[in-house]
Amino acid sequence: MSFRSLKRVTSSMSLFGTSSGFGSGGTSVFGSTTTDTHNPMKDVEVTSPPDDSISCLAFSPASMPGNFLIGGSWANDVRCWEVQDNGQTVPKAQQTHTGPVLDVCWSDDGSKVFTASCDKTAKMWDLNSNQAMQIAQHDGPIRTIHWIKAPNYSCVMTGSWDKTLKFWDTRSPSPMMSLQMPERAYAADVVYPMAVVATADRGLIVYQLENQPSEFRRVESPLKHQHRCVAIFKDNQSKPTGFALGSIEGRVAIHYINPPNPAKDNFTFKCHRSNGTNTAAPQDIYAVNDISFHPVHGTLATVGSDGRFSFWDKDARTKLKTSEQLDQPITACCFNSSGNIFAYASSYDWSKGHEYYNPQKKNYIFLRNAAEELKPRNKKW
Repeated sequence: MSFRSLKRVTSSMSLFGTSSGFGSGGTSVFGSTTTDTHNPMKDVEVTSPPDDSISCLAFSPASMPGNFLIGGSWANDVRCWEVQDNGQTVPKAQQTHTGPVLDVCWSDDGSKVFTASCDKTAKMWDLNSNQAMQIAQHDGPIRTIHWIKAPNYSCVMTGSWDKTLKFWDTRSPSPMMSLQMPERAYAADVVYPMAVVATADRGLIVYQLENQPSEFRRVESPLKHQHRCVAIFKDNQSKPTGFALGSIEGRVAIHYINPPNPAKDNFTFKCHRSNGTNTAAPQDIYAVNDISFHPVHGTLATVGSDGRFSFWDKDARTKLKTSEQLDQPITACCFNSSGNIFAYASSYDWSKGHEYYNPQKKNYIFLRNAAEELKPRNKKW
């Protein structure tokens, strides 16, 4: 077979389908003889990544045909790529803020993207017209943004370092509602009818979103160090039932809202630490930068400042996989709506201060086939 026909065959194979020609390893047809520290897992590189640290990633919703990936960065921009089945990525469009973009989300129909920035505004980006307009304003940087689709209302929820959580009808310059928080918003997640916000000073607030948003419960933090990320998980009826919370101290808490046996059902586990977690020797401990739940299996991915991603089964309480170490921290991750693509961003997170910042180092977004590796250990039928 000639090289040209080999190239043609491999490019027509579906990289992210279950019959992937490459398996889950990546894109190199001939394998790689050199050790590649920026991409040790040999995953697909997204073309034209941002020019500064990548803060957030979000895949398009299931209602949209195809896969589109949004990424926000400290270069004040937000970018959109189309991810094709053969693994190729096509840059489609981008928009800018006047400050770093800290969070992004999609509307449920996939026609709009919402972006939150340090410039104290949030914008609505209409992908069809490629126009972006301001829809929210805070007195401090906006750290989190989520679309809420309820039976009787739709809105955008923004959490800010001004210690407020605001809910916006995109057609009005004033918020529908503003809720005071005890501290700055550091992380948040929404799975209707539940929202959870993790704040500075280890605050945790659960909100219920039915009829209209209201505070449901303040939860004492199961972690002893600063909150970094939070993700809601669902039960087998697809109802939100709890959340995973990550801290800067290489630890994740699994917390159920109304568990039958709180002492037994809620637990924490160590992760993103050097030389394993079961060791008496001194070890480097890294921040958990992001958590994402698999949309089909309910297993989860964590990414950390140690430059690794790990896959976990919270029900069997086991680790499914840990990646090789990248030469930079992993700052964000997400799954696509069908759960066969895992995206993760590699860039400096400033966890070691300015002296470790190297402006020559590129930022990367990688795509990995997630169809097999995220399957639970013992599937409960």
